[in-house]
Amino acid sequence: MTDTTQPPARAAAVYRGMDQATLDAAYNNSAAVTDSAEWLAVWRRRSMVIRAMQGVQLDIPYGKQERARFDYFPAGNTGAPLFVFIHGGYWQRNDKEIFSFVAEGPLARKINVAVLGYTLAPTARLSDIVRELKQALTFLGLNAEQFGFNPEKIYAGGWSAGGHLAAIACQQPLLRGALAISGIFDLEPIALTYINDMLQLDRNEIETLSPLRLLRHGMAPLRLAVGINELAELKRQSLSCKEVADSLRLPVTLRILPGHHHFSILDELAKPDGILTSELIQLMS
Repeated sequence: MTDTTQPPARAAAVYRGMDQATLDAAYNNSAAVTDSAEWLAVWRRRSMVIRAMQGVQLDIPYGKQERARFDYFPAGNTGAPLFVFIHGGYWQRNDKEIFSFVAEGPLARKINVAVLGYTLAPTARLSDIVRELKQALTFLGLNAEQFGFNPEKIYAGGWSAGGHLAAIACQQPLLRGALAISGIFDLEPIALTYINDMLQLDRNEIETLSPLRLLRHGMAPLRLAVGINELAELKRQSLSCKEVADSLRLPVTLRILPGHHHFSILDELAKPDGILTSELIQLMS
């Protein structure tokens, strides 16, 4: 008798040899870090302490949108630099209130901190979010005297999707540098994953809002950081951005942090002596 049994059909490759399920898993940071919910809960508790500090200014509007607000954490010395932090959540979840804790490290090093909020998808397209980012930076630049920071020393930073936005900000003339942590620098694969269900990226957004496609001479210095224990695709995103920058001889560096995954890496910014706090100090020098 002839065996007519056929092997199961292989799922079609969607991106870089990965089928849909594999590609989705390759960008699912919350699933990869099984206690990610506990990390967020700890961040919120730590942030509540920082937000209660004397002199902190909360929910300052920079635009008309409901979430177009920032929290300002003064270092206490006039004319110090400003570090603008942009939160992550794949442009569609989380809020600035969870991330106030990252200010602790920079504040201890006499750096003022502003933590940005922004409208989330699907209420806003990614192009709308980028416009809000530019609006926030412009507002801060125009109101430096009111807040007491040096308008010639504005730096941006962000984590995950916020790392993408920090890298985008390097195109802004008033920015002196950016620190992109565990960021997304090419939107091509994102448009093929579950993440795009709410983003609905179009071809123009992929081409014009992918930082590694925008790298050019004249941009502000960019420092990339990613944890050694992060998902392979997250590490590849940073490595690819660095490779393109190197080919163009641009001021982009990459730091791979030992012992860290997608969530633990932010501890290195929240600590005064953290690796990322030191990266920020070096960027500012």
